[in-house]
Amino acid sequence: MRRIRIVIADDHALLRSGVRLLIDAQDDMEVVGEAGDLVQTKRELANARADVLTLDLTMPGGSGMASISAIRRSFPGVKILVVTMHDDPAYVRTALAMGAAGYVVKSAADSELISAIRAVYDGRMFVDAQHAGAPVAQVAKDNSTSSGSARAPLDALSPREREVLALIAQGHTNQAAADQLGLSVKTVESYRARLMDKLGLANRADLIRLAVECGLLGANPENGHA
Repeated sequence: MRRIRIVIADDHALLRSGVRLLIDAQDDMEVVGEAGDLVQTKRELANARADVLTLDLTMPGGSGMASISAIRRSFPGVKILVVTMHDDPAYVRTALAMGAAGYVVKSAADSELISAIRAVYDGRMFVDAQHAGAPVAQVAKDNSTSSGSARAPLDALSPREREVLALIAQGHTNQAAADQLGLSVKTVESYRARLMDKLGLANRADLIRLAVECGLLGANPENGHA
């Protein structure tokens, strides 16, 4: 029987060790690589011929959320299973829209992680029980039916506000966004407050939903547009 080949990407060595023990205890699975940052993750995928990548969203080397689509482009045969501490349904929707095949929070049961790995390997989408009510099926529909009209809210934003929106929606902190754009943290906070006021948004979850609906998360923030 062919085993499912898995790369574990998480910046906590202790967590990686625990997940490895869990996976290696399964007759139909084996860990073929580990990574503690996004650069190493891509290196392991290039060398390991993996079937499934378990991906933490918060690691050194960039935005884990933004890296999903990049990994999908570079390694189309690898199924990405997000394993993260973020339990906001907006993160689930965003990760799936970016190309992840599944989403599991770290507080889920061990058995749920194993079920998730088998599901995504078999070509099925998996979301843990905690987020079973999230709009999972709607993601594919939204992606296939989106049009230019969905981008209308962006017309109210300046290029810099769109850059800030994209970086924050990708999971960057205000400090990280400021560093990438060459701005002060206070300036980024000002842009963030201004764009949320323009768009009538109340919180980060609303910001992420809008970014997904407008296709902004596929953008390169340095370009200033989606």
